[in-house]
Amino acid sequence: MNVVGLDLAGSPNRNTGFCLLHRHLVSTSVLHTDEEIVSETRMADPAVVSIDAPLFLPKGRTSLEQRGPPHLRACDKELLRMKIRFFPITLGPMRMLTARGMRLRKAFEDEGLTVIEAYPGAVQDLLGMPRKQAGIEELRNALLDFGIRGGIKKKDITHDELDSVTCAILGEMYLDGNCQAIGDPDEGVMILPDLSRLRSH
Repeated sequence: MNVVGLDLAGSPNRNTGFCLLHRHLVSTSVLHTDEEIVSETRMADPAVVSIDAPLFLPKGRTSLEQRGPPHLRACDKELLRMKIRFFPITLGPMRMLTARGMRLRKAFEDEGLTVIEAYPGAVQDLLGMPRKQAGIEELRNALLDFGIRGGIKKKDITHDELDSVTCAILGEMYLDGNCQAIGDPDEGVMILPDLSRLRSH
């Protein structure tokens, strides 16, 4: 089964990393517009689309324009408990990313696709991989050690593409049942690796 991972940018003027994964073999590219993202994802015919972007609002918050609390979702509070660093969705640039993520989630779900919220920084932390801030080669080597092959070896790969590969890995874990959902199902959940299930395989 194919998996699509998206390291979504808040603006179409910035790079969105796209990854198509099949049995640990990946091809990656950089996309920009919503139309490009939807078209490439549709052509991939994925069993799941794993997106690095907030895909839902905190319960009790009607819009991103609403001032004041709530600022955190149940899954965000769980990340805090796990001591995993993240940016709240109401922080300046995150508002644009959240709006775009929610818009694309609806577009994909309207086409019958399964969509999950991913956070590659958390996935990398839990799997013992460096985040992209440590350097492209460090993250690439960790993904190679994980067993990823194919386009990940191209010379000019970007950190956005590497994070999209991480999202795709999580999508594969989701399909295999090697994941956990954190947060409130009535609000929306974030998917993370389930290390206990991974170790048992």
